[in-house]
Amino acid sequence: MIANFQIIEKENIYALKFPSEEVLEDTDAIIQRRVDLNRAQTLGNIEHMKIKIYFEDDESKKVVETTVWAVTDNSVVLKKGVGIPINRIIKLI
Repeated sequence: MIANFQIIEKENIYALKFPSEEVLEDTDAIIQRRVDLNRAQTLGNIEHMKIKIYFEDDESKKVVETTVWAVTDNSVVLKKGVGIPINRIIKLI
């Protein structure tokens, strides 16, 4: 899976463009993503643990290793207020 994803630094995410379409088709996968996001937020705030977020912008699939500081209804907030729309996240590890 990693071979298909370009590594990006969280500081460069602000410059990406994200389409509004959902990247996941399966309802169960969408529900699991929300569970994983909430777990990642807890790990980030309590343990300061980094996770890998696999996502897709308007050009390609990317992965970032970072700490999740907050999860809103529509996006994941990383350090320095950088955000990734939840509907563009494929998987969290």
